[in-house]
Amino acid sequence: MAILRDRKGKVMTLLGLCGLLVCGCGGANTEGNALGGSASPPPTAARTGNGVTLDEAMMHNITVAALSEKSLPRLLTATGKVQFNEDQMARILAPVSGQVQQLRVKVGDMVRKGEPLFTIHSRDVAAARDEYFDSRKDLDLAEKTYAMNRDLCAHQAASRIALQQAESELAKAKARATRTMESLHALGVEISDKESVEGINARVAVRTPLSGTVLERLVTEGQFVQPDNNALLTITDLSTVWVLADIFERDLHLVSVGQKAELTTSAYPEQKFVAHVVRVSDVVDAATRTVKVRFLAANPDGHLKPEMFASVALFLNESMPVLTIPPTAVFTEGGRSFVYARTGEREFIRRPVEVEPDAGSLKVVTGLQVGEQVVSDGTLLVRLEENRQGVN
Repeated sequence: MAILRDRKGKVMTLLGLCGLLVCGCGGANTEGNALGGSASPPPTAARTGNGVTLDEAMMHNITVAALSEKSLPRLLTATGKVQFNEDQMARILAPVSGQVQQLRVKVGDMVRKGEPLFTIHSRDVAAARDEYFDSRKDLDLAEKTYAMNRDLCAHQAASRIALQQAESELAKAKARATRTMESLHALGVEISDKESVEGINARVAVRTPLSGTVLERLVTEGQFVQPDNNALLTITDLSTVWVLADIFERDLHLVSVGQKAELTTSAYPEQKFVAHVVRVSDVVDAATRTVKVRFLAANPDGHLKPEMFASVALFLNESMPVLTIPPTAVFTEGGRSFVYARTGEREFIRRPVEVEPDAGSLKVVTGLQVGEQVVSDGTLLVRLEENRQGVN
């Protein structure tokens, strides 16, 4: 033992028997093992550089897959907005002036083609009805007069001039009856030749020309309407919709009518909607240098709603080799994406990658090459083992 004194006389003791201390510690460990004390268990994985080495048991709990290229259609992406299919939209106008009665629908109701929406009690219909039946009476009289003159002329009891006059009156009566019937048809009144005057009333049934949903109703029960351009009801078939997308001028040569496309929306990110190009605009927007392209999209569940934004992926008539990996192979940390790439039989290293979604898988942009092997399932286990070992 060495004793040193400082300037104030204080004694400082240094313990310098390092060899003895080491021997003592070794003896204590030996004694502990001899007494059955627990020793630290051997590690199941050893750290190798910046990677992690797994034991055989853990290797059985993960799946490793080799990366290979596959040919996928080349896509042209754009953004668009959902619109009504105006080819499947009807704006219901009043065919005659009168009072609305028996209003049967409200906004949101589903209607079928030919279903009555409401009726209009109209003076115009009453006047047209009376004129029609007057013409029918005149026609009956003209037919009888012609038949009588024909018989008399055959027995030389009437002149041919009288027969010709009766024939002319008959032709005029037929023309008038036809004209008044067409007037009723134009007003929406359907009648048969045998229908009596009591069988027709002054009401016109207004029917829907297509099946669909009532989007707007601007009429109420008992309201008086006029036959103008103001729509009383708006009905549309939402089983298909239009999507108007902006395609850059430089990509216009890649687009043609009939091309297939897929749509996605933020409201339903996991659902893809099938569409195809139906029209390419003839005008280029001078400010954005884009062209409006119209897509017709199937909407059987009604999820696509007008004014909703949509992402459009247009399938081009080309294909390109891409490298894909399953989503289970990628994990995110610190805003970046990583995979575990195989570097040895049981060695793996964390590799940063850039990926893009692609039809149930992920397309590799950077970070991996063809032939490399990555952990495709069990990434979480490798990550936990990496954290346990403290791999940097």
